[in-house]
Amino acid sequence: MAAFGDAFRLTLLTDDPQLAATADHAGVDRIGVDLERIGKAERQAGEDTRMSQHDWDDLVAIARVRRRAELFVRINPVNPATGDEIETALRAGAQVIMLPFFHTAEEVDVFVRRIGRRAKTVVLVETAAAAVRIRDIVAVPGIDEVMFGLNDLRLQLGVSNHFEVLASPLLDGLAREVLAANLALSVGGVARHDDTSLPISPDLVYAQFPRLGATGAWLAREARRMAAGTAPSAPATGSGATGS
Repeated sequence: MAAFGDAFRLTLLTDDPQLAATADHAGVDRIGVDLERIGKAERQAGEDTRMSQHDWDDLVAIARVRRRAELFVRINPVNPATGDEIETALRAGAQVIMLPFFHTAEEVDVFVRRIGRRAKTVVLVETAAAAVRIRDIVAVPGIDEVMFGLNDLRLQLGVSNHFEVLASPLLDGLAREVLAANLALSVGGVARHDDTSLPISPDLVYAQFPRLGATGAWLAREARRMAAGTAPSAPATGSGATGS
C-alpha cells in the first residue's frame, strides 16, 4: 500500500511562466490561474488573502510551458457568463476547473453540467450555506473533487484564525461526508516545512491532512516566493498558509 502523501496533489496559482515551468519540472501536480473576481474583493476586504490579477492570456501562457502538470483554472461563482467562462477555459486547454463561493447544490449542478465531463471538476466549499448542504452537494453527479476554502469559511463562521476551522469538529464532519461520497478531498494550502514565521507550528497543521483524509492543497504564497530554479520543499503548513 502506498504511504499517505505519495499521491498528494499540489496546485500552484501563478501568472509567471518561468515559475510555472520550474514547478512543472519539480513535480507540482496542477498549475494555472485564478480568475475569480465577482464579490471576492468586497467579502475579503482588509484580509491578507490572495487577490490575483490573472487573465485569460495568462492561462494560455501557462499552457505553453507546462509539460506534465494539469492545467488548472478557478473561474467565477455561477453567473450569467459561466457557460462562456467554461468554454474559454476549455479552448485554452484547461484540464481542471474549479467553482468557488457557491451556496447550493443547484449551482454546482449548473457548473458540472456545463463542463460535461470535458475537464475535471473541483468545487470549493467556502460558504456556511454550502457547508450546511454538504450532503446534497456531494450527491451532485459529475463532481471529481471537493476542496474546503479556509479563508472564506473562517470569515463566514466568525472565528479568529484558519487553524480553528481546520481542527474543528465541523471540518471533521464535512470531510467525512466528502469521503463517504468517494470524492477526492483537498483542504487549504501548504507552505515550506521550515517556515518559522507562521503563528501555528507547521507540524500541527500538517498533521490535519491525514487526520481529515485530505489528499490535496494549494501551494501557499510562501512556497511560490521560492527562487526560480529551486524545487518546492516537502509540504508543511501554518495558519498563514492554509487559505484559499
